[in-house]
Amino acid sequence: MNEFMPHFAPFVVLGFLGTLFLLGVSALILFYGAVRRSSFLAVLGGVACTALLACYGLFLGGASLFSREKILPPGGWKYFCEIDCHIAYSIAGVQSAASLGPELEPVAARGRFVLVQVKTWFDENTISSHRGNGPLTPNPRRVLLVDDAGHAISTSPEGEAALTRAGAISTPLSQPLGPGESYTTKFVFDVPANAQGLRLFITDADWTSHLLLGHENSPLHAKVYLGLEPGLRSNTDSPLRIP
Repeated sequence: MNEFMPHFAPFVVLGFLGTLFLLGVSALILFYGAVRRSSFLAVLGGVACTALLACYGLFLGGASLFSREKILPPGGWKYFCEIDCHIAYSIAGVQSAASLGPELEPVAARGRFVLVQVKTWFDENTISSHRGNGPLTPNPRRVLLVDDAGHAISTSPEGEAALTRAGAISTPLSQPLGPGESYTTKFVFDVPANAQGLRLFITDADWTSHLLLGHENSPLHAKVYLGLEPGLRSNTDSPLRIP
């Protein structure tokens, strides 16, 4: 099961940029009318700006109203548009333990450590005809773990530092990759012991995503998650060590 964020991304981006262009033109008409003391041009520019903002806001709210939360099962891919190609993310592995790190200096979790391995894949089948095969640097992403109560959990600096000391290999999400290439990134979360229904939330980190029609970051829009619990393995008796 795959999910694209947002759907019809090229058209969504074009609609956003087109609206910005028309708003700029309307603002110039408004400004010119004010400078020339032309009430007609000033009113025309003001009405156009108001109408554009109202229409775009209506479509933005409508897309959020009809959205539905989705939790992708293990093996599912969440795709993000990079305009002329797509980057996809999937769960590559999940483990849980009470402590993490080298055998002689393990770090204890406040609740339990959950280590999530995420696979990043540049899907070569999504490249546009004019792009070519050059490498791509993915857009910035935000990564959180969310439980069934809706509590968002950020990565644990202490846990990830312990993982590094243990010699784990993890490729950052910002690493460029070529068409068809993939890599794995490890994230460590310190999760309350009683947390249930864990799922991973990966989304765009740039502010413009909040203004795109159908994007999960837009106001009141439902989210798309990567489910974890079916693959969660517990190892609470000894420190978790990942090569």
